Amino acid sequence: MSRAPQLKALVLIAPLLVFLGMFFVWPLITVISQAISDPAISRVLPHTASAISGWNGKDLPSDEVQAAFRADIAANTDEMAMGDVTRRLNASKSGFRSLMGKTVTALKETPEIPLVEIDKRWGDTAYWLAIRENASPYTDAYLLASIDMERGADGAIKAMPEGSSANAAIILRTLWTSALVTLCCLLIGLPYAMVTASVTGWKRALLLGAVLLPLWTSLLVRTAAWMILLQENGLINQALMGLGLTNGPLALIYNRFGVVLAMTHVLLPFMVLPIYSVLLTVPGNLMGAAASLGAHPVRAFLRVLLPLSLRGVISGMLLVFMSAIGYYITPALIGGATDQMISSVIAFYATGSANWSMAAALGLILLVLTLVLYALYNRLSREPGQAR
Repeated sequence: MSRAPQLKALVLIAPLLVFLGMFFVWPLITVISQAISDPAISRVLPHTASAISGWNGKDLPSDEVQAAFRADIAANTDEMAMGDVTRRLNASKSGFRSLMGKTVTALKETPEIPLVEIDKRWGDTAYWLAIRENASPYTDAYLLASIDMERGADGAIKAMPEGSSANAAIILRTLWTSALVTLCCLLIGLPYAMVTASVTGWKRALLLGAVLLPLWTSLLVRTAAWMILLQENGLINQALMGLGLTNGPLALIYNRFGVVLAMTHVLLPFMVLPIYSVLLTVPGNLMGAAASLGAHPVRAFLRVLLPLSLRGVISGMLLVFMSAIGYYITPALIGGATDQMISSVIAFYATGSANWSMAAALGLILLVLTLVLYALYNRLSREPGQAR
C-alpha cells in the first residue's frame, strides 16, 4: 500500500518522461552516435574490414586481404551503398571514384581477376591505407575535422592543410559575433532595465511592452522587416539621405553590421528581463542614500547599484550568448558570405551535401558549448544562499 502514491505519481509523469525521451534524449543520442559513426566500409566490405585490420601498412596486403576485397565487391548488390563507400574513400584518397568504378565493373564480370590487372593503382599502398583507415565502424575523423584537425599516416593528430577546411574559423566567427551581440544588448539593456525598474504604473507597462514586442512576432517576420529597413532604398538610408547626413546609401545589409543589429533587436529582451527582475529586489532608496552621503551619481552606480544587479547582468549575458551562437535565419538572410555562422555550415552539411556525420560533429560541438554555458547560467541564476 505504501507504494501506491509513488506508482500514481509515476503514472502521472510517465507521458512527460516519454515525451522527453522521444524528443530530447533520443535525438541527442542520435547526434552523438552519428558524429562518431562511419559504417559505410564495414557494412559493404565486412570481410575486407576484418582482414585488413592486421595489415602492417607497409607492404601490399596479403592475398587473403585482396581475396576478401574481391569477394565483398562481387557479393554486393546495393549500388547506393557502394556509392557511399566510393565517396568515403575518395574523400580520404583522391582517385578512388574512377578506381572503384573500374574495379566493380571488372569484378562483377570476372570475380577472380587480380586487382593489379584491373588497375595498377591497386599496387599503391596509399589506396589500401585509405581502406584500412575507414574500415572501423567508429571514427573520430568528423570530430577532428570539425576543428580543422586530422590524423596523419602515423595516427598522430595534426592540423589540416591550410585552405582545406574553415570550420574552426567559422566557429571563432560565431563566438565573436555572439560576443558583439551580447555586448550591444548589455549596453542597451542595462540602462533600459534601470529606467524600467525606476518607474511605475503605465510607464513601466509601456517600457516592458516595448521590449517584449519582438517576442510576440515571428523571427522570420522580424528578419524580413530588417531586410526592408536596411536595404539601399530602405527607410534608414532614405532618412539619412533626406536629412543630408549621407550623400548616398550606406552598406547596412549583407555585412556584419546588419547581422549584429538585427540579432541585437531580437535578443534584447533576454538581456533586459533578467536585469529588470534583479533590480526589482533592490531597495529604491539606496541611490538616494549614497547621494546623501556625498557620492557622485556615477560612483554610486559603480559602487552600489551595479554590484547588486551583477547577477542579473551575468545571467542576461549568458542567455543572449547561448541564443546567439545557434542563430541561423538572421545571419543567413542579412549577412554576407563572410558572416555566416556555424548553424549555416551545419545546415549545408545536413541538406546540401548529405554529410550527416559532419553535421552531427559540428552540432555536438555547439551542443557541448551550450550545455557548459547553461550550467554556468544555472549556477549564477540561483538565489544567494540557495543549495548548489
